[in-house]
Amino acid sequence: MAVRKIRVYPDPILKKVAEPVEQFNKTTVEVVQDLVDTMLDAGHSVGVAAPQIGVSQRIVVVDVSKSKLGKTNNHGLLEMVNPEIIASSGSQMMREGCMSVPDYTGNVTRAEHVIVEFLDRSGQLRCVEASAFEAVAIQHEIDHLDGLLFLDRVSSLKTDIFRRKNK
Repeated sequence: MAVRKIRVYPDPILKKVAEPVEQFNKTTVEVVQDLVDTMLDAGHSVGVAAPQIGVSQRIVVVDVSKSKLGKTNNHGLLEMVNPEIIASSGSQMMREGCMSVPDYTGNVTRAEHVIVEFLDRSGQLRCVEASAFEAVAIQHEIDHLDGLLFLDRVSSLKTDIFRRKNK
């Protein structure tokens, strides 16, 4: 469909809780496709949430299969409408970045394993168990739906936030 502009913090939509998708329709599928197109266009992205493209709906896409951290442990492209983490376990700390916070990365502690339920692009209920980097990416994108950025999850703004190096 279309590559959309990524909203950057402090855009207020990034701090707003997104609305659940009540009616699965053509517009829902268009938003999913726009998210996929936007993620792929970025080249380095492993996920995008609807609020990041200015749509306050509970829709995310995640694909860690092209990342060195997710290459061997992934489900490929996950298109998730109304995703909900129904179980989690373990703990891992990873350095996270975000297209909506382009100048910084940060150390974030998240669950190592998650089980997530969601509707896929065709409106079918799915359940996926993810671990390692894929689990982190899913949690990061779902946080966007709850108005949270990775900056909200760091333990210390002094020791866990890092300025990105200019490329």
